[in-house]
Amino acid sequence: MDANSGRQQSDSTECSPTQIDTLTQPGIPNEFALSTACYGGRLKSIEDQAFAAVGMGFRRVELGLLDQPVTFNGFADSRRETGISVDSMVAGCLNPKAENMSGTRLGSPKAEERERALNSLRRHIRSAQALECPLVIVRGCAVENDKLQAEADSLHAELLDATNGQLEAAQSKIGDFVARVQKKGQKQVEHLCRSLHTLRAEFPDTRLALEPGLQFNDILNFEAMEWALGDLSRQDVAYWHDTGRIHQREAAGLPGQGAWLEAFGECLAGVHLQDSTLEEAELPPGQGEVDFRLVLDSVASTAVRVVEVNPRHGRPEILACVQFLADMGF
Repeated sequence: MDANSGRQQSDSTECSPTQIDTLTQPGIPNEFALSTACYGGRLKSIEDQAFAAVGMGFRRVELGLLDQPVTFNGFADSRRETGISVDSMVAGCLNPKAENMSGTRLGSPKAEERERALNSLRRHIRSAQALECPLVIVRGCAVENDKLQAEADSLHAELLDATNGQLEAAQSKIGDFVARVQKKGQKQVEHLCRSLHTLRAEFPDTRLALEPGLQFNDILNFEAMEWALGDLSRQDVAYWHDTGRIHQREAAGLPGQGAWLEAFGECLAGVHLQDSTLEEAELPPGQGEVDFRLVLDSVASTAVRVVEVNPRHGRPEILACVQFLADMGF
């Protein structure tokens, strides 16, 4: 399954001064964090990103993935002026957005690839510490096998084309495929866990969280996540939930929101709040099919709540989804 399936391409156009001013007009203060991935290529500096977030009522941000990441020069001044904080960082945010997720490289069968990934995560953790960010998110771990990747893409296409009478058969095929992927990728899960053990020993003051990927060939499925978090429990590695990704997996016949949140709620550090349908992810909450009341009832008040939507959705849609979530009781 393509990690970007159903998603629009990021808006890489630059903002004019008028557009930046529109982004930074005052909004009602809220308790959510905003992922900088929501900006796409519109804002070119961390200062503009911080002021835009504050202008929309956010006092917290997450450093998310961008096609062209910004430098952090000047963030200290922005923090002094606005009081904004960085609550989380997605591993990979210091680099241009890549097809392979950070967890895939940390679990690679190739020792040299794992070492490069470890060095990259070390750089991210040091940057997080410099920004007084307490947590780094490691997202996804796809099995490294071209045939399985092609089969995942084919199954996704079959799922999208399935009629009501064909849906159950398509979901059954996906379930069988995920079981095979887990068996094939067990060694990669072990490598991923060893990599995270190493990082926690080196950086005990920065917490790490594992987030499942979207692809059917992602080995951090429900059973593998349970095993990995159990193995890493003494290292205080947390679980990070993504409402949109899990909803799409549920639509494919895999474990859904309730199962994930019940199983991993005790070690939940935060949640990416986005809506989705079977066909499209990264929608503003309220525009898709996610049962956010179920999420609300299952997420502890201490969990970080990050709004993360596709960059094609602008300020009005972000403010509307914040109001939607607030009205629901988040």
